[in-house]
Amino acid sequence: MYDPRQTGQKSSFTAKKIHRGCALRPRYVRVAFMNKKTVPELIARLEALYPKALCTLDYTEPYQLVVGARLAAQCTDERVNKTTPALYAAYPTLQSLAEADVSSVAALVRPCGFFNSKARDIVAMANTLLTAFGGTVPGTMDELLTLPGVGRKTANLILGDVFGAPSVVVDTHCIRLSNRIGLVKNMKDPVKIETALRKLLPENKSSDFCHRLVMHGRAVCAARAPRCAECALRDICDAGRRAIPDAPARQ
Repeated sequence: MYDPRQTGQKSSFTAKKIHRGCALRPRYVRVAFMNKKTVPELIARLEALYPKALCTLDYTEPYQLVVGARLAAQCTDERVNKTTPALYAAYPTLQSLAEADVSSVAALVRPCGFFNSKARDIVAMANTLLTAFGGTVPGTMDELLTLPGVGRKTANLILGDVFGAPSVVVDTHCIRLSNRIGLVKNMKDPVKIETALRKLLPENKSSDFCHRLVMHGRAVCAARAPRCAECALRDICDAGRRAIPDAPARQ
């Protein structure tokens, strides 16, 4: 029998294709990933679980959300929220932050990790907002991406939370849960996931949906030990159906 492993050729077998009579078998047959008809049910369940879909970074001014998002890279929102009060006490305005000494800012944000690079970006961002945008946070993706330390994730966060625009914030929780649930299949690239989710999610739901994914990731669907038995999504979730076949959803 022909076996592509003996010739060095790539196998044409996938978890969805099992050729009749072939001795090769995948470890499991992947459950078909979620189709667009199931997405409204997923959104409704997350809305019921987490009625208030709020950003977990504390801020009072739009530029402070940009600062918080930069500090949150490789750091928890909880730690950021404990760190920023001292930063804003020392530099209460955008102007004062733009004029700050980078090393002084670094000392204040040290608990968030990568403090030197984060401090440089924060001070540079404040200067860019003042010189290029008149001291206001811009409201378009292209403009936001010109700010030091701002990528698509932060730009989408600003657009959704500050301006109420359709946005898809792809962070580590979103990447993990989108793949586990079956919204995407074996995707790790944030831009590709963002594109895929924009096609699935209603524009007026997309920003809050991403906040709720973060909440669910923290509460139930942890990276190392997802609690599928307790999950209200498990009967419509790819990973949940594999973990607990035929189990009814928790009410």
